[in-house]
Amino acid sequence: MQVKPRLIVGLGNPGAEYAETRHNAGFWFCERLSDKFGVEFSNESRFHGRVAHARDARVWMLMPQVFMNRSGMAVGALARFHRIEPAEILVVHDELDIPPGQLRLKYGGGVGGHNGLKDISAHLGTPEYWRLRIGIGHPGDRGEVVNYVLKPPRREEQLEIDHAIDRALMLWPLLERAEWNAAMKQANTKPAVKPAALPAALKISKETSA
Repeated sequence: MQVKPRLIVGLGNPGAEYAETRHNAGFWFCERLSDKFGVEFSNESRFHGRVAHARDARVWMLMPQVFMNRSGMAVGALARFHRIEPAEILVVHDELDIPPGQLRLKYGGGVGGHNGLKDISAHLGTPEYWRLRIGIGHPGDRGEVVNYVLKPPRREEQLEIDHAIDRALMLWPLLERAEWNAAMKQANTKPAVKPAALPAALKISKETSA
């Protein structure tokens, strides 16, 4: 039996110097989702991160404030404290193997070299949790990956990523009803309309944390 998410984790690196970088796409999503719910994040040292609780939606949100490769410490601490099972966790993160503007929603599986997912799986003791992948594209050279994810997207890429986050936010009504199959179909379908073709009023720039 599938259950709705009780914890949504956005991955990124803490600090103003990383706020605009591709690796922080998970943070961008959580910041936008908290606005949607009308709640604010606060620092919670016991959970090694910034935490928000949308009481009406009955969901916790977490942005770890440790570096990416230690994300599991934060996720594990909050999940244990609130007795949240891995299957009730949705981790939102950047994905090199997906072009900007596209999403993928999946359950379990490998970590694809993503250090944040690797650490979360280690702390939870299982890879069986949900992942929402936000495409950031690949630099084309494996040796350039670290430099690439720690730099801001180009303007046209940012528009694509913002558009993907818009689409990701529209998944919440399905997730709230635990309609994961429908959410996967919606998320994993390649968008037909490019952001550049959208009316200006629909182009919402991401908000960054201080």
